[in-house]
Amino acid sequence: MYRAFLIKYGEIAIKGKNRYLFEDKLVRQIEFALKPVDGDFAVRKEQGRIYVEVVSEEYDYDETVEALKRVFGIVAFCPVVLVEDEGFDKLAEDTISYIKKAHPDCRFTFKVNARRARKNYPMNSMEINAALGEKILEALPETKVDVHTPEVVIHIEIRNQINIYSVEIPGPGGMPVGSAGRAMLLLSGGIDSPVAGYMISKRGVEIEATYFHAPPYTSERAKQKVIDLAKIVAKYSGPVKLHVVNFTDIQLYIHEQCPHEELTIIMRRYMMKIAQHFANEDHCLGLITGESIGQVASQTMQSLMVTNEVCEMPVYRPLIGFDKQEIVEVAERIGTYETSILPFEDCCTIFVAKHPVTKPNLKVIKRSEEKLAEKIDDLMQTAIDTTETIMVEA
Repeated sequence: MYRAFLIKYGEIAIKGKNRYLFEDKLVRQIEFALKPVDGDFAVRKEQGRIYVEVVSEEYDYDETVEALKRVFGIVAFCPVVLVEDEGFDKLAEDTISYIKKAHPDCRFTFKVNARRARKNYPMNSMEINAALGEKILEALPETKVDVHTPEVVIHIEIRNQINIYSVEIPGPGGMPVGSAGRAMLLLSGGIDSPVAGYMISKRGVEIEATYFHAPPYTSERAKQKVIDLAKIVAKYSGPVKLHVVNFTDIQLYIHEQCPHEELTIIMRRYMMKIAQHFANEDHCLGLITGESIGQVASQTMQSLMVTNEVCEMPVYRPLIGFDKQEIVEVAERIGTYETSILPFEDCCTIFVAKHPVTKPNLKVIKRSEEKLAEKIDDLMQTAIDTTETIMVEA
């Protein structure tokens, strides 16, 4: 029955003179999301609305709905019937036909909610509500009107074509990806960082990612796990350029030269430096991590301050105030959780000190890093030069 979807957005509507830029981004994201779906679609803007119209004879309705549910910027979308304006009697006939197909039980309370965007229509909104409600009651006597808490709201929008719909499917909200610049995600195989990537994308940020691999201490399956996580995030964010950095020699050198209780903090600082290198190369405006205050030793306020000190660009931490259960709930909702808990360790979980420092002193950490001066620059350059870059798509 449905050959079109009405797209509703939220924050975009208050963007003033720049609104069209955000709408255009949203149109492109919708087109991208629908590419793998069976069927051909046309996405168009009209009078502050965006429509997805089916132009092929057949299409997969369920796949289309699932694809639209993943497009940031969509607050909700409605399967809609578009009809020509051929007078009120024809509108009543089309509306009753729609109700019979969309709600075949016909035992429900309803109200009509008309909106007259085209002011030359001969009836105003209140008149349409009353007259159409009467026609529905005549044709479907099992129904009842309830203007306060109806089970079904029949929306009628008088536009160039008349829109008839009664189902509203929630979208993810947020802003269209690409409308707020680009940032570099430090992606691991854990639960937190994929969620951080999802949440920053929801604010319109296009993401790239850097993963630190440590063979032979981490397996190819650990690397594949991270690629699989990037694929899931890419369903929402679009393609993710993933930099796979061989971090083994750097990690071993830090392990040999520095106090073991400082290993995690020093390792983290060098991860930030390398991720920042790739971020600068690709014109990113910041780094993204999955850190949450106090979750582990490297995420205390003192540890985060010491880690930040090496960064020359902003570090965005969308999970900073979340507890673990809240992060897990988002991971389960977006589909990353089951992959994240697969038992393949990454370089963040090997060489972990028994008693890591929780309140590191920056001067002490810098003194420890002086022991690395002989080889660390060469090791970092080698890691950068041998980085594998993978374009990950959903």
